Amino acid sequence: MDELKNQDCPVCHEKTATLIEDERSFKNFKCFLFSITCSSCNYHKSDLEIEPPQEKKQSVNIKNPKELKIQLAKSSEAIIKIPEIRLAIKPDVSSNGYITTAEGILSKYKKELEEERDSAEDQEDRKKAKNQLKKLWKIELGEIPITLTIEDSSGNSALIT
Repeated sequence: MDELKNQDCPVCHEKTATLIEDERSFKNFKCFLFSITCSSCNYHKSDLEIEPPQEKKQSVNIKNPKELKIQLAKSSEAIIKIPEIRLAIKPDVSSNGYITTAEGILSKYKKELEEERDSAEDQEDRKKAKNQLKKLWKIELGEIPITLTIEDSSGNSALIT
């Protein structure tokens, strides 16, 4: 892992940014992770590149809790879909690249739903959040199988099997 401290921040222009580059090798490819973090303004951006580029669309069926441990490398341009719970994570200007697991994707979504359940003013929105949380619980128990799809036109995302 290479680390450069005291670099110019692209946002606040202070010399308080740290650049990190890391390389990870997997069975069929290498993954290069890049990030910049500023200690002055808390700016953070991360992304990754894969060599050689991977298929633009990959899917995996997850039928039990053990399979939720499958890893994925997601670039900032990737779309993640789980149709069984109508989840679509689409890129925007604040998107980052990262390596996580299917369980990590569901955990992040669960936190968002819990926040919505606890803070939504509309009773119908609370009810929808509660129903989605029940579905997630059943997925975690292995009672509901899911299909995890990652789409990335750049080829810089992959399911790690």
